[in-house]
Amino acid sequence: MNIQNFPEVKTNILSGLTVALALVPEAIAFALVAHVHPLVGLYAAFMMSLITSLIGGRPGMISGATGALAVVMVALVVQHGVEYLFATVVLMGMLQILFGLAKFGKFIRMVPHPVMLGFVNGLAIVIFLAQMGHFKTTNPDGTTSWMQGAPLFTMLGLIALTMAIIYLLPRLTKVIPSTLAAIATVSALVIFAGIETKTVGDLASIKGGLPSFHLPDVPLSLETLKIIFPYSLILAGIGLIESLLTLNLIDDMTQTRGKPNRASVGQGIANVVTGFFGGMGGCAMIGQSMINVTNGAVKNLSGIVSSLFLLSFILFASSWIEMIPLAALIGLMFVVSEKTFEWGSFRLFGKVPHADLLVVITVAVVTVMTDLAIAVIVGVIISALVFAWQHAKNIEVRVTTDEHGWKVYDLHGSLFFASTHNFIALFTPRDDPAEVVIDFKNARVKDHSALEAIDMLAERYTQLGKKLHLRHLSPDCLELLDKAKGMIEVNVLEDPLYHPADNRLG
Repeated sequence: MNIQNFPEVKTNILSGLTVALALVPEAIAFALVAHVHPLVGLYAAFMMSLITSLIGGRPGMISGATGALAVVMVALVVQHGVEYLFATVVLMGMLQILFGLAKFGKFIRMVPHPVMLGFVNGLAIVIFLAQMGHFKTTNPDGTTSWMQGAPLFTMLGLIALTMAIIYLLPRLTKVIPSTLAAIATVSALVIFAGIETKTVGDLASIKGGLPSFHLPDVPLSLETLKIIFPYSLILAGIGLIESLLTLNLIDDMTQTRGKPNRASVGQGIANVVTGFFGGMGGCAMIGQSMINVTNGAVKNLSGIVSSLFLLSFILFASSWIEMIPLAALIGLMFVVSEKTFEWGSFRLFGKVPHADLLVVITVAVVTVMTDLAIAVIVGVIISALVFAWQHAKNIEVRVTTDEHGWKVYDLHGSLFFASTHNFIALFTPRDDPAEVVIDFKNARVKDHSALEAIDMLAERYTQLGKKLHLRHLSPDCLELLDKAKGMIEVNVLEDPLYHPADNRLG
């Protein structure tokens, strides 16, 4: 190893250890949400992190079992059992591989920036709220209640100490990641001072063996496919959306460019393997990815190391890991939440269009209230509608009279489904002279609705016995127009070459 690369290797190894520690309670919690054994979540975290890091696509991004997928899985597990979950995860991975091979990952670049802001802020809130469950205790009668008194103040004190170390230590030294130092310091304090507080072991035991190959025990029939395919499709979509948006976020933070198609294939392969080795599947984890990137670990090595550390915890160090106080990990995730939230978005009020603010707020709220996939879809739809509305208003004509005395409408803007009403309203067929020209040189005809609007306008002039001339339309418009076909003036040298979006073009 080149001695010059040692600091970078050390950073990735230590960050991988920190990420592995943070993966443990998350994997256990999400497994319990999905109503499966904690080891099913831990095995998923190990295999997802290892395989996605080996295949690459976005160095520094960490994958594992996630809450967004767990909430979908629970209905399947309750109704049909865990074996159907394993089969679903395998099929989910196959769909993701097909997505990547078809090179659809590039379309994630089309997600508008306000949607990304809403996504980041929503997930920051979700990460914060996810820690609230650790502040509850189980009563002797099986019910749960919020912590009170000394246990609560002890937990809050340890959380505050963890956060203070994470924020303040980098001012003194950066030899060791402050996140890892905070976990180690608070854990040592709790263990050696005998402080009574909740630990990882209170969630569940993480002791286990190596994951073993296991074919899902489900009938190979059309009926099984009918059960698992809808879940696989939903899980594949949620996993890809969360992963590719996280990839975009890391791209922006590191000013580098990941490979979305390769990341999609890698995630798919990881899920297929996970399903065959008794894991619950997963996708990119924004919290752990933020820990990694803020530690300065932007190589695949950190993901590989975190997975190997996680496996070693399961095999050899379960008793030690179970002694780590939850307060240390909660404090770490609180810091991740704070660093993930785009506080600068508050400065956007009064500086950006209201529609963009609406998208940011809507996506964040929907992310918290439902799930990421729905939030992103809603955000993209709102953004698309706003875009269409704004461009629909930007269509206008400049009216002149030529040397023949003909009235000339010089059209400017884009003619498409949202602007057709405004387009029709620009003309006054009853008041116009016998010869009228519409010049499309500075306009673009975008879709079938635009063609229908031109035909409708042509019919109105024809009914009034007036002659309409259409100039500078593309040859494809000539083929697709109906009533206005005979009104087009063809000029091979000046007519533009572009294709309106219409399925009649094949």
